Amino acid sequence: MREFLASSIGVTCAAALALPLTPTAVAATARPVPTAEAATAARPAPHAGTPAAATTLRRAAEPATPGSTQSLPLEPLARHRATPSAPATEQGLHRRAVRHFSLVGVVWDDPEAELHGRVQVRTRAADTGSWSGWQDVETHNTDHGADRNTPESASGRVRGATAPLWVGDSDGVELRVRSESGSAGSGAARHGAGARSRPAAPPLPSGLRLELVDPGDEAPADGPRTAALAGENSAATEASAVNADLAPLGATEIAALDRAETEREFLALNAGELTERQLRAKPYIGPRPGIVTRRGWGADEGVRESGFRYTKKVRAAFVHHTASGNNYRCSQASSLIRSIYRYHVESMGWRDIGYNFLIDKCGKIYEGRAGGVARPVLGAHTLGFNNNSMGIAVLGSYDTKKPSKAAVRAVARLTAWKLGLYRVNPKGKTYLKSAGSNLHHKGKKVRLNVISGHRDGFITECPGRKLYGKLGSARSKAARYQGR
Repeated sequence: MREFLASSIGVTCAAALALPLTPTAVAATARPVPTAEAATAARPAPHAGTPAAATTLRRAAEPATPGSTQSLPLEPLARHRATPSAPATEQGLHRRAVRHFSLVGVVWDDPEAELHGRVQVRTRAADTGSWSGWQDVETHNTDHGADRNTPESASGRVRGATAPLWVGDSDGVELRVRSESGSAGSGAARHGAGARSRPAAPPLPSGLRLELVDPGDEAPADGPRTAALAGENSAATEASAVNADLAPLGATEIAALDRAETEREFLALNAGELTERQLRAKPYIGPRPGIVTRRGWGADEGVRESGFRYTKKVRAAFVHHTASGNNYRCSQASSLIRSIYRYHVESMGWRDIGYNFLIDKCGKIYEGRAGGVARPVLGAHTLGFNNNSMGIAVLGSYDTKKPSKAAVRAVARLTAWKLGLYRVNPKGKTYLKSAGSNLHHKGKKVRLNVISGHRDGFITECPGRKLYGKLGSARSKAARYQGR
């Protein structure tokens, strides 16, 4: 495996609106947001019948820009205006028309700050013009990300954020963010008040912005920023080349192999490392599953940071859910992944999508962070435990909804193969050194299941109660796929 991995190290590390429409935000794909953009997005709504209102309506009717992010600064809502002595505890945006988008999220300046409160959004369907009811956006997302004091976390671009929510093709939005004292755990005693006093709501994080992500089209794997690059220097070509041992250059899918083919491939890739006895022994590795490549789901390789980063090996797999809701069709999975990719990179400031793999509810497996599906790519999935592990995210929310059998089976098939490459038993235990989390202090060696849930390394609800309850089944299935 060392010889197999060595080459990777050399790669460069709806209906008429009830309220007046306000101007749409300029697409924001870089940070910090220019002052002009912020001023335009925050400008008061024009009165109906004025030239400005006509311009607003015309802009709202313009075609969507494929693969873009609209970033709108939040405002104190009318009945909760901030004063110097009382900061706003409710911010949001009134109903407005915007360019097409399919995924929403809220970001703020300080990645270490937590949003103690409730985030709700309503959206207008682009095809019918009808408004949805209020939908909750998962606010607790600080448990994901690169480990602290790493180049990725210390880049100066990283922001705090909610989980993303998939809403489908939409062209109108309304948002409210409310601070809630119960979420912060602050009590009357903290403020020196009597037991009957109502605790003050904590302040909302500074720099709140609504991010509206349009996933763009699937066709061009080389996006606008990589189209100018050619041949071997193309970022898209580079991202495909790291899988060259498994699929032809430019392939949209890495084909599945049966057990015998997988074992032959494993032995060929590891011939320089295994002992004679190991070469003669039957390898414990599951059949390689089919995997949709980044080119297959339409990644614009110009969005992410260039190059790849690796850890030493893969000793554990952390299972996540994306908390993005379950209102997607399997045919939309690639669009959802492209949206999460843009949200992670352009809105949250990560170098690439955080997960190493993603799985849809039909059981299809997708390549996540670039660097090669068989290689130990360093992800940003489990804060404190990204080293020597991989992150697998099942698309959807699984606190109250059961994951599909196909998705659980895909988790088992993927881990049986990938952990098998590193000669790891899916039913076993392993030790990982914590880089620091709210559950395990930095430097602590933590004993974990080889297939763990995100909540095993961090105090979080991820991967949802229902999916977490299926991990025992995934471990057993993965071991059987390995022939144990």
